[in-house]
Amino acid sequence: MQGFRTVIELTDQLWGVKHNGTCYELCSTLKGQRGKRGIMARKRTLLAVFAHPDDESFGIGGTLAHYARQGVRVVLVCATNGEAGEIADPSLATRETLAQVRQAELRCAARQLGIAEVIFLGYRDSGMKGSPDNQHPHALINAPAEEVVSRLVGIIRRVRPDVVITFEPNGGYGHPDHMTIHRHTVAAFHAAGDPDRYPEQGAPWQPARLFYTAIPRSVFREIRQRLQEMGVDTRDIEERERAGLGWPDEQVNVVLDVSDSVEAKWRAIHCHRTQLGPKSIFLHIPEDVARTILAREYFALAYPPPAPGERKYDLFENGTVSLG
Repeated sequence: MQGFRTVIELTDQLWGVKHNGTCYELCSTLKGQRGKRGIMARKRTLLAVFAHPDDESFGIGGTLAHYARQGVRVVLVCATNGEAGEIADPSLATRETLAQVRQAELRCAARQLGIAEVIFLGYRDSGMKGSPDNQHPHALINAPAEEVVSRLVGIIRRVRPDVVITFEPNGGYGHPDHMTIHRHTVAAFHAAGDPDRYPEQGAPWQPARLFYTAIPRSVFREIRQRLQEMGVDTRDIEERERAGLGWPDEQVNVVLDVSDSVEAKWRAIHCHRTQLGPKSIFLHIPEDVARTILAREYFALAYPPPAPGERKYDLFENGTVSLG
């Protein structure tokens, strides 16, 4: 990856060491902050990049709230306004107003989760694979890759996150927008530290880690089994399981306990009222069961590449637990 050559360089960057004349953030941020008690640490920052309003809450709302409670600056990028989403109740929105309503729902969720900044890229929701929305000229999937990547590089360089989170390559269940923002985020992550790429977007900044959201296949099996026990039709889940729904359990690197933030996640989910339609699993699972399932969130470490069997206990810390 250009702009980042060795683990040593990354470590040096995090401590503000100069490379090729470039001084990373800590050189300027910490200048003059030395005192009797040593150097003051830069505030940790987490950047999450998703496709639609509600991806942040249904997916990793607990994680975002968990770190916000710890004082981490949490920033969210939402690539589209969710125009192709459902309208659970006609009194909530129309097709003409849905984008505006969903932006407001996301801002509501952000307040519940403690998100410091929400950035809308403003692309149109591309809809599900094969839908007419795929052909819309302003749909995210039709936006020039260089344009989207350049904008994300600019955000990374301004926000200067330590950790970046986005979808895994299949976007959870193959949604075109999820897969597209995954590709663009990965490209931006690797380009942001290269001073020769997108120089108009500001000084280079290389985040330390890139994680994918990675709900294990075993979790989807558990959800399906619980729904079946309650007599709920699970054919939709079964079809998606056959298509590869979920991430291989053995490739999950972080299982994060977010039980301290389940209440915030639950409130954030319910901010997205237009998306809580009859098919939502949250309307079929008893609340106590749903909260138990929501208390764990899962991630795969995409960069730096993990060792086989490596499991971390935190998205920021270096400690690992061997899986044998």
